[in-house]
Amino acid sequence: MRILFIGDVVARSGRRAVLNHISELRNKHEIDAVLMNAENVAGGFSITAPIARELFDSGVDVMTSGNHIFDKKEVVPYIRKEKRLIRPANYPPGTPGKGLFEGKIAGRRVAVINLLGRVFMPPVDDPFRAVDECLSGLDPGTKIRIVDMHCEATSEKYAMGWYLDGRVSLVVGTHTHVPTADERILEGGTAYVTDIGMTGSYAGVIGMNKEDVLERFTIMPHNRAGHSKGSVWICYVVAEIDDETGKAVSFERHRYEVS
Repeated sequence: MRILFIGDVVARSGRRAVLNHISELRNKHEIDAVLMNAENVAGGFSITAPIARELFDSGVDVMTSGNHIFDKKEVVPYIRKEKRLIRPANYPPGTPGKGLFEGKIAGRRVAVINLLGRVFMPPVDDPFRAVDECLSGLDPGTKIRIVDMHCEATSEKYAMGWYLDGRVSLVVGTHTHVPTADERILEGGTAYVTDIGMTGSYAGVIGMNKEDVLERFTIMPHNRAGHSKGSVWICYVVAEIDDETGKAVSFERHRYEVS
């Protein structure tokens, strides 16, 4: 199975880039399943039902998220019923939505798990324990297993990669919005990258207007940062996974500048 995972999609510029180029990328890489991190697609914070439906209709199969998923409260009723939009599995019990997707994509059984780190992040439950619980409940026939580790610290992402090596097919890092050049297949057959990178405008600072961000770092009081415009990149990875073993066969990182 060939999987394309798109890094944090930020605001309108990132969203339009995905909508305009997803078919092209699917065809170019002969993709079976498209995943993306969607926690920033609606104005840079969270997601709404109409936007989610538009992205699913365009060809996205599953969307993960992170610490901003509930910034827009209108997502709550939608995430309760839409199993293809998941939130971190290590949020407390009773949190709306699920941290695990398990189902068929392109005729294969696929599991997608979303985790949130704890270093420099809001308080959440142990992601290592949470992922063990998710994996223990999977159908043994679900060989293709994908994990989005959404966190700040590179060390925590690396630790999760090694922790899951040989037990899942792919571990990708998201959240920091900057692509890392450390894509590899670990010893046990798990493809890993510390951060896929952001899909959106690189004309500013992690998707935000650079003048506004500089003001926040240098002036008190300061205004809320707006979104940057121009120089839009789609950052994504492509993994080929063996259907029988669930191990990665190949793994590539890509950056596609669309404007």
